[in-house]
Amino acid sequence: MKQATQRYTVGRFFSTYAVPIMFIILSIIAIPLSHYSVKYLTQELITRLARNLFLVLSLLIPVMAGMGLNFGMVLGAMGGQIALIFVTDWGIAGLQGLFLAMILSTPLSILFGYACGAILNRARGREMVTSFILGFFANGIYQLVVLYGMGSVIPMRSASIVLSRGYGIRNAINLAGVRHILDNLIVLKIGGISIPIATFLFIALFCGFILLFKRTKLGQDMRAVGQDMEVAESSGIAVERTRIISIIISTVLAGYGQIIYLQNIGTLNTYNSHEQAGMFSIAALLVGGASVVKANISNAIFGVILFHLMFIVSPNAGKNLIGSAMLGEYFRVFVSYGVITVALVLHAWNRQKEKERQRMSLRGIQE
Repeated sequence: MKQATQRYTVGRFFSTYAVPIMFIILSIIAIPLSHYSVKYLTQELITRLARNLFLVLSLLIPVMAGMGLNFGMVLGAMGGQIALIFVTDWGIAGLQGLFLAMILSTPLSILFGYACGAILNRARGREMVTSFILGFFANGIYQLVVLYGMGSVIPMRSASIVLSRGYGIRNAINLAGVRHILDNLIVLKIGGISIPIATFLFIALFCGFILLFKRTKLGQDMRAVGQDMEVAESSGIAVERTRIISIIISTVLAGYGQIIYLQNIGTLNTYNSHEQAGMFSIAALLVGGASVVKANISNAIFGVILFHLMFIVSPNAGKNLIGSAMLGEYFRVFVSYGVITVALVLHAWNRQKEKERQRMSLRGIQE
């Protein structure tokens, strides 16, 4: 009995943390092959942690509410990009421009989040695939507005961001007014490594918000809804309203996260920057050991470190191993989609095994 219990515990551990274990093994192999110095890797990881962590953290609240991984976060990213386009067009730079972009993105993200949440309420049990397809649909509307609406219906003053035909936004916009504005606000240098303190303080405030939010009545309601919607509804919780609020909060925060991401990059790829925001953020969260039904702050931090470590070392490791850096580039795309696929398959397998164990326990069979 004891040996069976130990096998079950070990098996469950490896099935639960299969993705992070796989990434740790790949990192151990790829880091020496990349020939990068410890200083370089540390600086790159700090930069990417500051750049991407806020986006990944925006996924946590829908998971708590039982809505799975919110692929619809790209709607918030679109709201953040539209806000940055307006701020750039108006020529507002510095912290004022950055925070004005966040203010402008808020009502847009609330609107997008409400629409997304209302649709997902009609697709209970299929929220992830619905939000994934919804992202493609919203992308079409976004492209229409940015490519044909801005400059024709929506007045734009700056000729530098408008296409030569007089309407439509250029493929790439220089965000010189807000580039590194948050990252360079407070910088700590240790041994030649720059740490953007202001960005990490902003992220720390967000983490504190998440921890406090879980203790509020709304946070407790979301946890109850995530555990069992029928029980929550019979307890007097407005299930649909609570689910919509969770998506709205996630979408608004994703908009802020995209603005932080783009101020670090310094350039807005108008028609493509938002497309991978959801995919890479969800992949990073899953790499950190999160699942469709359970995710926390430590999963987000650990996932961003592991996921982007592979992104840093894979091209050079591929080049040094077989003489082609393109292998590493292809590996990035393969990893992004592969991690999500493996995590979803493991989640489905674990659910099936859990149901089997419950049936066996009801029959009085001990494993």
